[in-house]
Amino acid sequence: MSRARWLAVIASAAILALGVAACGGSSESTSSSGGKTESESGGAPSAEVSGEIAGAGSTAQQAAQEAWIAELENANGGATISYDPVGSGGGREQFISGGVAYGASDTPLSETEGELAKAVKRCGPGELVEVPNYISPIAIIYNVPGVEELNLDSETLAKIFNQEIKEWNDPAIAKDNPGVELPSTRIVPVNRSDKSGTTENFTDYLSKVAPNVWTHEVSGEWPVKGGEAANGTSGVVEAVTAGEGTIGYADASQAGELGVAKIKVGSTWAEPSPEAAAKVLELSKEDPELEGGNKYVTAFEIDRKTESSGTYPIILVSSLIGCTKYKSVEEAALVKAYFEYAVSPEGQELAAEQAGSAPLTEALRKKVMPAVEAIEG
Repeated sequence: MSRARWLAVIASAAILALGVAACGGSSESTSSSGGKTESESGGAPSAEVSGEIAGAGSTAQQAAQEAWIAELENANGGATISYDPVGSGGGREQFISGGVAYGASDTPLSETEGELAKAVKRCGPGELVEVPNYISPIAIIYNVPGVEELNLDSETLAKIFNQEIKEWNDPAIAKDNPGVELPSTRIVPVNRSDKSGTTENFTDYLSKVAPNVWTHEVSGEWPVKGGEAANGTSGVVEAVTAGEGTIGYADASQAGELGVAKIKVGSTWAEPSPEAAAKVLELSKEDPELEGGNKYVTAFEIDRKTESSGTYPIILVSSLIGCTKYKSVEEAALVKAYFEYAVSPEGQELAAEQAGSAPLTEALRKKVMPAVEAIEG
């Protein structure tokens, strides 16, 4: 990325640092000379934001996070960001405990589990930031040799993962796949072993579209015993790849060469795509309960039951979680610059290229920017 592309992203962080320094702030603050930088003059690159921060959370966001971090560090030689794809649940826990500067989660902080209140306590009243930055379909991946295409309606899908349908040539599967030679191979469902936002989004979908079959509580922890469990998105993909007759769920960007099932939406069969995921979010409404009255928190109740053409309702809307205030201007400036780039048109384009995610709409980006701009030292 050229330095010119970064000027808009880092300008506010640099101005903030100068302002605080003038008021007797921390000596750790960073600043710009206002003239040409060494890099622009042909010398060694100079840092506009600097310091070290760590983040943790969503494995679905991993590819996008790695791309964003590489771009920011390339443009800012004194900045170092680390990201641990420990899973959404682990990311929320580490953020709440103060172990990381920011978290990344495929589900909003939960009020019912006390996470929202704990995060507010960490940041301070009115200082919690939670902004959508990554929208992606969740693919139903499978490994059944000879089956190139597969249709699964909602009840059949729920029965498979509830272990009620046990063989691939079951009549319920055959009914929706005429002409497909289905083997008698045993079905091996693969689920996440860690507390996962992808799991919570998938179980939320099943509970909404097949409530008579999927009677389990919506949770980031897989509720059905007896299947195969794997850690993280990559673990599920590896397990499905390694085992014949397997089926699992994973961020669509990591499906690779595995088969990807189509699901029933209205009267059509839908496959995961960024465009179909984005359209579902357009049909969804903000959830005041999940936002908890926090002005810098944006959370949605996903419309899982939509029957609109061109939609794919098994999606996740992943967010960055931070605070408006940090212990130092340097830390705040780096968190702010990172969040700004992640939600910027350039950052969203990069995530789409690297991870197959759906870019934020301009309307949603404008909505969340005040929260990002509120971050300060």
